[in-house]
Amino acid sequence: MSKGFFITFEGADGCGKTTQINLLDKYLRDKGYKTLLTREPGAKGLGVKLREILLNYDGEVSPTCESFLFLADRAQHVDCIIKPAIEQGIIVLCDRHTDSTVAYQGYGRGLDIEQIKKLNNIAVGDIKPDLTIIFDVDIETSMTRVGKEKDRMESSGIDFFKRVRNGFLEIAKQEPERVKVINSAQSIEKIHEQVTELIENVIG
Repeated sequence: MSKGFFITFEGADGCGKTTQINLLDKYLRDKGYKTLLTREPGAKGLGVKLREILLNYDGEVSPTCESFLFLADRAQHVDCIIKPAIEQGIIVLCDRHTDSTVAYQGYGRGLDIEQIKKLNNIAVGDIKPDLTIIFDVDIETSMTRVGKEKDRMESSGIDFFKRVRNGFLEIAKQEPERVKVINSAQSIEKIHEQVTELIENVIG
């Protein structure tokens, strides 16, 4: 493989994407592919400190500040981790990326969506996902899966997460070639089958 691939996993909190990204990582490694499993925010290094602020800071954080913190983490992540891995022929599997900022800070917090997209483009440069999988689930199920102990983002309320979910679905409508939606109310095994089918179509 001369050049790697960039696959992103998206969805509201509690959608099951982290379980699926780990299953896919094992599936690809068992088939002999080199993979990098990473996440946003907080891959490693500076990102870890930014994640701590974003998820656990107990003071007021303005929506604009929140967006720029996510974007700062993303720029560091792409430049120092994602881009070098792709250039080495590695399949990068990322738990959240640009679409999360559009869905959470744009649709969820009500910031200007087109402006967020422009800022995302500055943060990532020419690195774009080859495939994005959105795991969609109803908000009640999502909140049940998250549980009672919630971080700052998870504590934003049901109305917020309804807007986030609708945001992800709107993104999928706008970019059907890149973005695929999977119903994550299905069994873990059934979802994994659908994920691997999508992946094989991209890397095959």
